[in-house]
Amino acid sequence: MWDMTQLGSMMASAMFVWAIFQQWFPEELGNHIEKYVRRLLGILNPYITISFYEYNGDEYERSEAYIAIERYLSNNSSNGVKRLKANVVRNSKSIFLSMEDYEEVTDEFEGIIITWASSKIIPQQRALIAYNDGDEKRYYKLTCHRKDKDIITKVYVPHVLHEGDAISQKNRQPKLYTNGKSTRWGHILFEHPSTFDTLAMHPEKKKEILNDLMTFIESKDYYKKVGKSWKRGYLLYGPPGTGKSSMIAAMANLLNYDIYDLELTSVTDNTDLRKLLIGTSSKSIIVIEDIDCSLDLTGQRKEKKGGNKGEEKNPVHKKEKEKKKKGSKLTLSGLLNSIDGLWSACGSERLIVFTTNHVERLDPALIRRGRMDKHIELSYCCFETFKVLAKNYLDIESHELFPSISRLLEETNMTPADVAENLMPKSAEENAESCLKDLIKALENAKEEATLKAAEVYSSDGVLSDSGDEESQDADAESGESGDEESQDTDRESGNSGDSGDSGAEDSSDGDS
Repeated sequence: MWDMTQLGSMMASAMFVWAIFQQWFPEELGNHIEKYVRRLLGILNPYITISFYEYNGDEYERSEAYIAIERYLSNNSSNGVKRLKANVVRNSKSIFLSMEDYEEVTDEFEGIIITWASSKIIPQQRALIAYNDGDEKRYYKLTCHRKDKDIITKVYVPHVLHEGDAISQKNRQPKLYTNGKSTRWGHILFEHPSTFDTLAMHPEKKKEILNDLMTFIESKDYYKKVGKSWKRGYLLYGPPGTGKSSMIAAMANLLNYDIYDLELTSVTDNTDLRKLLIGTSSKSIIVIEDIDCSLDLTGQRKEKKGGNKGEEKNPVHKKEKEKKKKGSKLTLSGLLNSIDGLWSACGSERLIVFTTNHVERLDPALIRRGRMDKHIELSYCCFETFKVLAKNYLDIESHELFPSISRLLEETNMTPADVAENLMPKSAEENAESCLKDLIKALENAKEEATLKAAEVYSSDGVLSDSGDEESQDADAESGESGDEESQDTDRESGNSGDSGDSGAEDSSDGDS
C-alpha cells in the first residue's frame, strides 16, 4: 500500500515539473528536446515498430493488409487477449473475434517473438469532446527486434497477409449493399436461396452462362496480359418476371461475391458516383436494376438533337427533369467513365450487371461490347424451363399432362414467375396433378385473352382503316377539284409560253436536222 502511495506522489511530482517546464520554456525548445530524446531512445532501444493503418491517406476503401492482419490475429493469437470484439457471421452459426483497442498479443515465427498492438488515433480537436467514430484512425503496430527486420518484412508479414486472406475467404459471408442519400454503403447479410440448380432457364443457356462465369474468375493473368481491367459486364433483359433478379442472386451464391445494389436516383453527381464505386470491394457484383427507369441516361444525347420532343409522353424524362431541379448532376458520360474509364481499374474481379425490361430504350454506348460484354435475354417460359420449375416446385420430372403443357407453352407467352405461381401448392390438399391442371387452365385462359386482344386490335385497325379510306377519298376529291381548277388557270396563264416553247422545239428540230 505504501508503494502505491509513493508511486502516486512521484507521478504527481513529475506532472508538476512538466507543467512548469511547459510554462517557462518555449514550444520550439520543447520540440527540439523531444526530437533528441527520441533519437537517444532510438539508439538505446533495440526494437523497431511497423504500423498498418486501416485507411491509407485519403483512400475510401479499407486497407486489405489491415483486414488480413485482423483476421490472422483473430484466428492465431486471440487466446492471449483479455478484451475482444465479437462479430457474428455465417448465419449466426459462428463468431468472429478481434482485438479491442489498446490490446497487445504476442506471436512466434521461426523462433522470433513478435508483438502486435491494436490502437487508434483520435483527432486532437475532438479528444476532449464527443467525437464521431469515423474520425478515428485505427492501426495495428508490429514490434520486433531490429536484427530480425529482414525476416519480418520479407517473410513474416507476407505470411500473415496470405494466411489472413485465406481465413477471410473461408469465413466469408456475402453481403448485400445499398447506397442511401450519402456516399456510404449500408449492408445486410445476403441470404437469397437462388442457385443455378433452381434457376428456371433453358439448360443450354444456363450452361453457357456458367462456363462464362467460371472462365472469368480464372482469367486474372489473361486480363492482365491483354491490358484490361479484371471485370465483366452482363446485360440482363426481358419482360418482367423472367428471372433477372434471381439470376443475379444465383451468380452471387455461385461465386461467393458481395452484391452492391446501386440506386442511381440517390446519387447527386458524378463525383458521388465515383466515390461509391471506389468504395466497393473486389469479388463483388455491382448491380443497376431497371436502368432505363433509374435515370434518363438514355435520352441525353437525343435531347441535344431533338430538344424536348416527346418529353411529356415519357415518364422517365419527367422524372429526370424533376431530379435536375433538385440539383442532380449525374450524367451518362459520368456513369460510363465510372464503370469503364480510368476509375474502373481501382478494383478487380468484379461483375457489373444492368437489368432492363426495354433494351431498345438504352443508349448504344451504354451497352456496347466492352462495357456489357455478354447480353443475356431472359424470355417467356419454354417447355425446358417448365421442367426445371416442375422439378423444383413439385419434385416431378414427367407426367401425362406434360405434352399438353408443352403445346400450350408454344402457343402462349407466360413468364416463369407466372408458371411458378400456378405450380406452387396453395393448400395441403393440392398435389402435383392438381397444380398441373391449374397451370393448364391458366395457359388456356392466357391464350384466349391473347386471341381476344388480337381480334380487338384487328377490328380496331379495320375501322380505322375504313374511316381513313373515306377521309382519304374526301381529301383526294377536294384536292382533285382544286387541283383541276388550279391546273386550268395555270394552263390559261401559260398558254403563250407554251406556244413559244413549241416554236423553240421546232427550231431545235430544224437545227438537229
